[in-house]
Amino acid sequence: MTNIVVLIKQVPDTYSERKLSDGDFTLDREAADAVLDEINEKAVEQALQIKEAEGGEVTVLCAGPDRATEAIRKALSMGADKAVHLNDEALHGSDVVQTAWAIANVLGTIEGTELVICGNEATDGRMGSVPAILAEYLGLPQVTHMRTLEVSGDTIKGERETDEGIFEIEASLPCVVSVGEKINEPRFPSFKGIMAAKKKPVELLTLADTNVEPSQVGKDNAASTVTSSTPKPPRSAGEKVNDEGEGGNDVAKYLVAQKLI
Repeated sequence: MTNIVVLIKQVPDTYSERKLSDGDFTLDREAADAVLDEINEKAVEQALQIKEAEGGEVTVLCAGPDRATEAIRKALSMGADKAVHLNDEALHGSDVVQTAWAIANVLGTIEGTELVICGNEATDGRMGSVPAILAEYLGLPQVTHMRTLEVSGDTIKGERETDEGIFEIEASLPCVVSVGEKINEPRFPSFKGIMAAKKKPVELLTLADTNVEPSQVGKDNAASTVTSSTPKPPRSAGEKVNDEGEGGNDVAKYLVAQKLI
């Protein structure tokens, strides 16, 4: 039996218009539709597949504001057993190091955790470093960018895909794993799963419930700060080519001028 914790995050829908807040230049989460990050759905799916094969329990862990409960319920409706929600205003604007520190401390309150599964990067920040920093804080092996994953006894193994190629990776539990886009296709929540999710336990924590001090997190204490931002320019009209026999050549000349070919 394997007790798994899956890190999930609510992010602005990639199909929505995303922008930074005026003043502090943090992500404006109210400006766009919010969804459970797609890579987190894949992480949840992989945890559920391991549970179905090996037994155990799947807990989802989310750090975010009140609105993040929507993402938590989505993961629970997929089949996760319970959730932990770290919700504290002091976390606003935290960088990746602070975020990983807070999550590591919350994981310390979840007894029996043998495997932590994360997505390789979130679509809002795209830093891709929280899993590695988290493993460092926890003193655990890290297995990253996995495209296949399975558990056998106290060993986890699978294929890691990078720009250099595909590698067979093996590590002992407990460990931290990040998965990539090719890992699986997440299941759709069933009506039964959606209804069951409403009754599953969600433990609400603040920083006061952990070993994290407010001075260790938040925008004012972050190692990196956004000092300005410029909205992307409006989309301009394209250049129309009328084909009167030389259309192909005209298109080719345009592409050459733009250094696209």
